Amino acid sequence: MKAETDVVIGVDAHKRTHTLVAADELGRELAAKTLAATADGHLAAIAWAQRWPNRRWALEDCRHLTRTLEADLLRAGEQVVPVPTQMMAGVRRSARRPGKSDALDALAVARAAWREPDLPAAQLDGPSRQVRLLVDHRDDLVAERTGIQSRIRWHLHELAPELEIAPKTLKLQPVIERVADYLASIDGLIAAIARELSTACRADTPCGSSRSRVSSKATAVRNWWRPPPPSPRGGPGQAGGADRQ
Repeated sequence: MKAETDVVIGVDAHKRTHTLVAADELGRELAAKTLAATADGHLAAIAWAQRWPNRRWALEDCRHLTRTLEADLLRAGEQVVPVPTQMMAGVRRSARRPGKSDALDALAVARAAWREPDLPAAQLDGPSRQVRLLVDHRDDLVAERTGIQSRIRWHLHELAPELEIAPKTLKLQPVIERVADYLASIDGLIAAIARELSTACRADTPCGSSRSRVSSKATAVRNWWRPPPPSPRGGPGQAGGADRQ
């Protein structure tokens, strides 16, 4: 095949395979290839692309699927541009052929790269990626802990509606410990679930240690709740202290 210049190779990446489509500046498909998503497959992709000396690669920015391919291409001296995912919807809608296939998606990625010539070039990951990973991981833990705290509040409300816990105090370890002690005195399934959730928020768990401890919690412990009034039936609003089923 006659060598072409100024070719963009769009990639539709999956866990097991990558589909490549080379497109010229008019968005016309020149060739297509599907290869394994492995190191050998990446080498074969580079060898396949050698026919176009002045080429660049366009990868839809699906980081978990394209990161290894992107790194292998960059280490081989290839030019790579990540195409933002939100840019792809309009390009796919403009495709002339009906239906969906990996080759169509790879062609759409290549066309998007042609339409946006100022997309920033990819670079090999450095320390900044490790920082991003740690920040993302911490954000995930904080979000998970917030969800657990919300569930604990609802369970406590069902067990004892009169119970009031001050806002934003379930992240404090002394408060969590007092909640656990309170739940230990109650029987039933809801109390057991709440105890398990409170354990997940303790400081020695990844979810519970997502933020630094505050040195002094004495005031928070004193004010963390307003205890429910004694129940004549022996529990916080229910017979024998058992939770409502």
